[in-house]
Amino acid sequence: MKRLLIYLLPLVLMVSCVDDLEDYNIDRTRATQVPSATLFTGAVKNLTDVLTTPNVNINNYRFYVQYWTSTQYLDEPRYNMTSRLIPQNIWQTLYRDVLADLNEAEALVQADDVTPDAVKSNQMAQIEIMQVYAWSVLVNTFGDVPYSQALDPDIALPAYDDAQTVYNSILDSLDVAIQMINTSEEGFSDGDLLYEGQMTDWYKFGNSLKLRLAMVIADVDPEQAETLVEEAAPNVFTSNEDNAAFPYLSAPPNNNPISANLNPLFTSRQDYVAANTLVDVMNELDDPRRQFYFTQVNGEYIGGEYGFPNTYANFSTVNPTITDPTFEALLLDYAEVEFLLAEAVERGFDVAGTAEQHYNNGVRASILYWGGTEAEATAYLSQPEVNYNTAADDWREKIGLQKWLALYNRGFTAWVEWRRLDAPELLPPNVEGAGTLSVPTRLIYPINEQTLNGANRAAAAAAIGGDERTTRLFWDVR
Repeated sequence: MKRLLIYLLPLVLMVSCVDDLEDYNIDRTRATQVPSATLFTGAVKNLTDVLTTPNVNINNYRFYVQYWTSTQYLDEPRYNMTSRLIPQNIWQTLYRDVLADLNEAEALVQADDVTPDAVKSNQMAQIEIMQVYAWSVLVNTFGDVPYSQALDPDIALPAYDDAQTVYNSILDSLDVAIQMINTSEEGFSDGDLLYEGQMTDWYKFGNSLKLRLAMVIADVDPEQAETLVEEAAPNVFTSNEDNAAFPYLSAPPNNNPISANLNPLFTSRQDYVAANTLVDVMNELDDPRRQFYFTQVNGEYIGGEYGFPNTYANFSTVNPTITDPTFEALLLDYAEVEFLLAEAVERGFDVAGTAEQHYNNGVRASILYWGGTEAEATAYLSQPEVNYNTAADDWREKIGLQKWLALYNRGFTAWVEWRRLDAPELLPPNVEGAGTLSVPTRLIYPINEQTLNGANRAAAAAAIGGDERTTRLFWDVR
């Protein structure tokens, strides 16, 4: 009898601790409700990670713009998009881990009855700006994408929307977000790793993003681009202090994803070397950023042959500063803004300053950001090949080349700008027996879209002129 009581007593105590049997199925170690700030932080980190990582299963933009090349695995620098799940991984991250979380954060902010309305308005603006950023990545990567039906849980097979229609919609959303900002109040503070809730900085970021998105459509819709640029230009970044920089920590999973793939602390792989396409140009220009971009081999900067096998020890690799786990990632920076303004002046838009002034500011901002000096920037700009008045005649070539050099480590943005400006000239590897290769102008749709959402994917492919890596997006008309 005594033994039976010993067995029964714990059961009685267990039953007395719960209201019904469903309580047994609750995992009390996992949160069932997530604060909006946490969702916002996670979404921004996931967006930054997918744009920053060099993992060949996710992000090969540094190959497409020929900043890096590989040592032995050649599928990626030769533009194979089907041997790995590259498009699917980017697609899934942006929809599931970025946009869905931002959408839920937005719903939670709207339902918040405690936070003051002015702060809520700022939080909504922050969320909207990051949604616009994420949608712009999807559209500028694939073309037509699911948009109006994409985040509806009741629609399992969303239709694809016309890319230009989506683009115009997110531009409208960005305007609304900018107008919602109250710079005298804070937004997300603890959850904002970009600007710590300082809405003056978010106001500049939103306008700088508007400037970027407007210039993307400058060839296909110059009137709209001009209007948007002239609205944004007075309120954009004015120094490197304004940069939208995401901070990383020293330990996984919050370390910079470059370190996860290149730093000996986390990996023994030796897959990447600097590409000769980039290194040769920087050597010719005696570019002061080489020491921050690359390592040396016997006192020299030597790039590996792009698209062909390379022995790791024989070529310059990625500088340890960049592979440091705490190295920040840039979503948008002052140098980029200045190059955009230089282009706007050349297009005849009503923007203060001259093209030369903005070009010089962009070059100088990049050199100083990476650790160079004012004297080095001045000497670099004085070279005939760099000086705005004596460099290549066409403004696209002048701005395009220096922007390409400045966007090192920001492969996606560099890829957009290369497609847009058609500069510098990037030639695909001449591989005997491989047919004619072309530098990709888009990513193909994920393979699983063919099987899971086949009819809508087929309609989208037909609408854009074919689901090919060489299909040009709606704004790529030159």
